[in-house]
Amino acid sequence: MAEFNFKKWNLILGWLAFLIAFITYSLTVEPTVSFWDAGEYILTSSKLQVGHPPGAPFFQMMGAFFSVFASEPSQIGLMINMMSATASAFTILFMFWSIVLLIKQVVKSDTEPPKNKNLAILGAAFVGSLSFAFTDSFWFNAVETEVYAMATFILAVMFYLGLRWEKDMFTTRGNKWLILISFVVGLSFGVHFMGLLTIPAISLIYFFKNYKTVTLKNFILANVAGVAILLFVFKLLAPNILRYFSVLEIFFVNAVGLPFNSGSVIAFILLVGFIYWGLNYTRKKGYIRLNTGLLCITFIVVGFSSWLMLPIRANANVTVNENNPSSARELLAYYNLEQYPKTHLFYGPQFTDQYAGLDENQPYVDDKPKYEKDETAGKYVIVNDYKNGVQNYNSEHASFLPRMWSAEHAENYMIYAGFLEFSIKPEYQMQNDLRSLVSSFKDSVDKGEVDYEDYNTFLKKHGRYIDIQKPSLIKNIYYLFDYQIGYMYWRYFMWNFTGRQDDVQGRFDLHGNWISGITAVDSYVLDVSQDNLPSDVLNNRARNTYFFLPLLLGLIGLFFLYNRDKKLFWTMLVFFLFTGIAIQVYTNVRPFEPRERDYSLVGSFYVFALWIGFGVFAIYEKLSSYTKSSLLAPVVSLLCLIAVPGVLISQNWDDHDRSKRKTANAMALQYLEACDPNAIIFTIGDNDTFPLWYAQEIEGIRRDVRVVCTSLLSVDWYIDQMKRKAYDSDPIPSKLTHDQYKWGTRDYIIKEVVTEDTLRIDQFLDFITSDDPRTKYKYILDEQGYDTSGQRRQDLNANYLPTEYVRIPVDKASVLRNGIVKAKDSAQIVPYIDIKIKGAALYKNRLLMLDIIANNNWERPIYFTGGAFGDEDYIWMKDYLQLDGLVYKLVPIRTAVAKNNPFDMGRIDADKMYEMVTNWDWGNNGDPTMYHDIETRKNSVTYRGNLARLIEALIQNGDLEKAEEIADLAMEKMPVNLFGFYTLLEPYIGAYYELEATEKARDLYTEVSSKYQESLRYYSSLSEYNQSTYIQNIYNDIERYRSLVDVTALYETDDYIKSEMKKFNEYLRLFTGEEEEEEEEEEDQIDGQIEDENIDDLL
Repeated sequence: MAEFNFKKWNLILGWLAFLIAFITYSLTVEPTVSFWDAGEYILTSSKLQVGHPPGAPFFQMMGAFFSVFASEPSQIGLMINMMSATASAFTILFMFWSIVLLIKQVVKSDTEPPKNKNLAILGAAFVGSLSFAFTDSFWFNAVETEVYAMATFILAVMFYLGLRWEKDMFTTRGNKWLILISFVVGLSFGVHFMGLLTIPAISLIYFFKNYKTVTLKNFILANVAGVAILLFVFKLLAPNILRYFSVLEIFFVNAVGLPFNSGSVIAFILLVGFIYWGLNYTRKKGYIRLNTGLLCITFIVVGFSSWLMLPIRANANVTVNENNPSSARELLAYYNLEQYPKTHLFYGPQFTDQYAGLDENQPYVDDKPKYEKDETAGKYVIVNDYKNGVQNYNSEHASFLPRMWSAEHAENYMIYAGFLEFSIKPEYQMQNDLRSLVSSFKDSVDKGEVDYEDYNTFLKKHGRYIDIQKPSLIKNIYYLFDYQIGYMYWRYFMWNFTGRQDDVQGRFDLHGNWISGITAVDSYVLDVSQDNLPSDVLNNRARNTYFFLPLLLGLIGLFFLYNRDKKLFWTMLVFFLFTGIAIQVYTNVRPFEPRERDYSLVGSFYVFALWIGFGVFAIYEKLSSYTKSSLLAPVVSLLCLIAVPGVLISQNWDDHDRSKRKTANAMALQYLEACDPNAIIFTIGDNDTFPLWYAQEIEGIRRDVRVVCTSLLSVDWYIDQMKRKAYDSDPIPSKLTHDQYKWGTRDYIIKEVVTEDTLRIDQFLDFITSDDPRTKYKYILDEQGYDTSGQRRQDLNANYLPTEYVRIPVDKASVLRNGIVKAKDSAQIVPYIDIKIKGAALYKNRLLMLDIIANNNWERPIYFTGGAFGDEDYIWMKDYLQLDGLVYKLVPIRTAVAKNNPFDMGRIDADKMYEMVTNWDWGNNGDPTMYHDIETRKNSVTYRGNLARLIEALIQNGDLEKAEEIADLAMEKMPVNLFGFYTLLEPYIGAYYELEATEKARDLYTEVSSKYQESLRYYSSLSEYNQSTYIQNIYNDIERYRSLVDVTALYETDDYIKSEMKKFNEYLRLFTGEEEEEEEEEEDQIDGQIEDENIDDLL
């Protein structure tokens, strides 16, 4: 019999695992742009533009390479998505080989015949690697353009290289692996910092290889050393390289007078020279360790050099150039995330700092100086008044381990901190009105009439008069373990190895939890029965159950490793902790993020999947003591393959298959195509901005439309870019100069009302952008007799709002000439629009929006995406909108927003909107074979609401056939079973009745009412405790069900109404406990059959 060739089969099975993963991801990859950051990454990769900090230049360069293979622009998104698929498949390849190396290291002293053992090793590696390939979070990353797939690949490569270094460490050229690791570390800076978290594990590999005697002391020191190396690379080496370039650039330009970028060139030459001298010197002197260390740093720098792409492309003034890192100093700010809020890990302010006011001892601290190029002077100049430029946190509200820190999430923190204790400050205790107010408020709290939102509002409004207690250290630690580790790590971990409830974001409710598929266990974990579940719960495609099989196999492997090789066990445990829990501690997660964050924790899931491989081998080894059959290894491997990777792929396929989903791209097209030529459209955030950028940049769609992201409109570099022409889009109409909105200037303009008069918008803007001393805050304080000696210079020199009333003139001729309003509606055009600026201040982004309005003079159409509903998002002009498809057009025709439904904004040109909607590309919406993810389903709220309003307008116009066509289209593209959000279907039931399509109305009513009936049946089967817990859900379902019945009561026959009312009352009695009354004789009137009084009794 031929000898078993382990090396050959190691290669074959490794590449087979790669091929299976690659085919799986290729079949399920998204064919175009998806929501969130994917659109930005696709366009910045394909065209080598500059994305959001902290940047991913190596990722982008690889994306540019993959985009070359696209045969047409519309395929670029697919090709770059395939980069993630390819990187993920290579992760599985290196993971396979890593498991082989790990298990061989553990069993190297065994005396068992090598063939059986080798088969078991290969089988274990195959099962372990494919288990990770089909896990929820990793598969999610593998089929879209995001950095996490490539970051996981880098992590897997680094760990594999660490194992190879351990194997060859004492050979002549063994440190070549360390040099290669260093290079990959440098590359990781150009993708994501996740790969750096392998460093502590690699440091332990070195420690255990070189120190045969392990004590608690040297083990702790080894871990400290590993963390120190990680911090050196992440926090010292990379940022100080950038700082070194920054300092020399400023010195040689400002002090020596050389041209811009000369200092960077000199810094590069000096760095190369130093490295050459250092390597040459240490080699000649025989300083082997020092030479190796210097080589490592050199190769980190070489890998880090991908960052040169960012200033190179920034200086090319590419269309998307976020933060404009065009010089060494700006690149340093880009790396340090200086535009984002600072977090404090070990000591700093808690969220209660927002209520406390200024710190008594040090109210302000210095900001970082912001350098800009002064092309005229040929120097870098500081443009912000950075001395005392930032408000310091109040030391009374600082603490150790400030886990609850974000002011924006105060209401959610109170879930853990409870209602914060407060008392009236001594100096205000004699104010009877205040004492009465506080007493009344506390009484309302005691009666349960105040929720966390109300409590937060009260504290913010009256914070200056009261002393508020910050959350204790114990509560912060509890929050750390219960939420940051328990809810935001352990829940995600269990998703991947036990099962997931659904794809709806969890908020401590009946969504987003982990489950197993074992009813008794799930009922216990969720503390609610899992019997009689509604069909919406059971049919959610992300409801995946693995029956604990992956978890159990991984735990078997973990304990096996602990018993067999404690050194390797501790190495992998440290690896597991740093790639999971440490991330959550470092990022100081807030409740709740805009979406689930499991994708960033795949590194720890990778480590656990390594243990799954060990688990397979452990089972084989245990059984081998009972039989020496040559079939044992293949049989164990096959059974484990079915039990874990088989279960994972069968459960996860349907909700990870994005192959037909084009909904993000379709939405972007609907936004852009709704705009008239040369329009300006204001967007809000990621999901209504990045897909539009993608459509314009990559597919060349509607490049005449200027997309203005209002979230970015508060920073000078973005405003500069908006004032330049981009493709076919003209610059924004703006009179403000760079000096008037530069960094640190007019970030917010405080409201100090001195007149109730209404100012014309040009006068208003002239006043708040003027440098006249009379327009400054100091002037008004002096006029009012205040002592300004203790005020900051920045505050005194700032402009203020003298009034909150602004008038925007309407040039009727311009409106009609430019098609802003159709001629047939000219009589409705108002001569001016008066707005009231609400809030305590006017922020820079709103200032710029008003500047655009003022200088546009109704020449270019202006639109809003409708991504938010705040008055300020529409520049306080909600009453002057026109709904065109998905967007709102600013028109000088007043259409007051209904007080009973503030979400129905704007008038409707029914003919125009009908033409738009009937030509929409829906991106496979409604296809039952496509997975409609939660973002797609949430977008149906906008689609259904807008189409319902169109139907109503068509009915009012007498276009009944068109109205029914739109209703049918909405039901076809957004079926009840696939989209949920049933309250939005009530207008469609009423519309069908209005259109005399009674059967359609009844069918829709029956389908929707059955959803409420299923839900109420489930709740009725719960214990009284569970019913009291979810009483609000029960009440909402009953109210919504009743609302449906009310709609039918307006149109249906008496018999039908009585029948449906009887059904409703039967479901209501499930909770009231009343017996059904004997059927009474039919009466002429049906009023009163719905037992209204019992609904209110539920709460």
